[in-house]
Amino acid sequence: MYNPKSLKAEEFISDEEIRETLDYAEKNKNNKELIRAILEKAKERKGLPHREASVLLACEDPEIIAEMYDLAEQIKKDFYGNRIVMFAPLYLSNYCVNGCVYCPYHAKNKHIARKKLTQEEIVKEVTALQDMGHKRLAIEAGEDPINNPIEYILECIHTIYSIKHKNGAIRRVNVNIAATTVENYRKLKEAGIGTYILFQETYHKESYEKLHPTGPKHNYAYHTEAMDRAMEGGIDDVGLGVLFGLELYKYEFAGLLMHAEHLEAVHGVGPHTISVPRIKRADDIDPSTFDNGIDDDTFAKICALIRICVPYTGMIISTRESKAVREKVIRLGVSQISGASRTSVGGYCEPEAEDDNSAQFDVSDNRTLDEVVHWLMDMKYIPSFCTACYREGRTGDRFMSLCKSGQIQNCCHPNALMTLKEYLMDYASPDTKRVGEALIQSELQNIPKEKVREICADHLKKIEEGIRDFRF
Repeated sequence: MYNPKSLKAEEFISDEEIRETLDYAEKNKNNKELIRAILEKAKERKGLPHREASVLLACEDPEIIAEMYDLAEQIKKDFYGNRIVMFAPLYLSNYCVNGCVYCPYHAKNKHIARKKLTQEEIVKEVTALQDMGHKRLAIEAGEDPINNPIEYILECIHTIYSIKHKNGAIRRVNVNIAATTVENYRKLKEAGIGTYILFQETYHKESYEKLHPTGPKHNYAYHTEAMDRAMEGGIDDVGLGVLFGLELYKYEFAGLLMHAEHLEAVHGVGPHTISVPRIKRADDIDPSTFDNGIDDDTFAKICALIRICVPYTGMIISTRESKAVREKVIRLGVSQISGASRTSVGGYCEPEAEDDNSAQFDVSDNRTLDEVVHWLMDMKYIPSFCTACYREGRTGDRFMSLCKSGQIQNCCHPNALMTLKEYLMDYASPDTKRVGEALIQSELQNIPKEKVREICADHLKKIEEGIRDFRF
């Protein structure tokens, strides 16, 4: 029985409900009257339920798809303006006891180099990331109670926050580790994490269990119910995601939206972020062995519809995707991207030897952070290194209420400009600095409140004088 308010995985992600939804969508994919009505509803900027969203996903009319893209772009501007938040992943350890067949970290892979960063090595990695200009990290680790216990993760977080090199500082640590207990989520909250991120991989239970044949991750319910335990543990910013390519994308899309609806129904707060990774080549993993891969056009359509259907969420795309794909989906709704990512353990200090590979997947966008920042500004986006909401307590329902009302832009726009200014002063190449200074002066005029604009302009001058970390 489908029940979005239930705390049981198979009730808030109901296989029967998804199948009925997909059947309904297929029957109505050419019903232009219904589709037009759904699009009109979407223009209210309050999102769409999974069944209506699935009708839009099934629609193949090029003219209507173009309208969807235009609406997605406008909704993105309404909620997030032209800001793109920057982050980098930091892989702590690739020791893992699970048997996930799509991930090279699986326990049976004997030829991947197993590594775990010491605290001294973390200092070196984070210093290298700070010297690029990063302020926000997402830490990653395999599931291994011996090598990667919660105490190790907590120690790593403490170390990361403690490192100050020149003007560098990591101001927000998001955490992407395996599903755990309420008690451990409380410990993560006390450690000062930002968002807790956990990818579902697939919402199709039968496929999930086949894809995770061994290890604690095999338990579908425990994994799927993790966000509820995280919320119970006090973490009010959580991030969802599926790994597109493992199961039929229409099934995953419906399940993803149902999970977002469940969080809203039970906790009053939907997902802070939604990530959209696609399966990529990695050590002993060939994506062609999974027959549910999606092409770039389908991927773009999914991104646009997530923006339309969950307008308040931050959408994340990583360097799994190429420059061309990222350029396309940023317009359609993506609001956070990684830059200069390394998916190997210890990959920021020195490149790995070919026979010492510890990467989780191949990176498609290999540009430096400076090149990515320059590229975004050339497209008139503001690369933002802002972490103010998290540090000012604007999380969970407080963030969502401000985001849904549009008031968050009163903080986000000036904060983005000030953190970009820091980057330009401390890390940018001369040409990137030149382009960035012109962009800041132009965007400063777009701050609607005169008092905020004056304060921001004053802070920008003080940043030039060497003062750091202003925030609204």
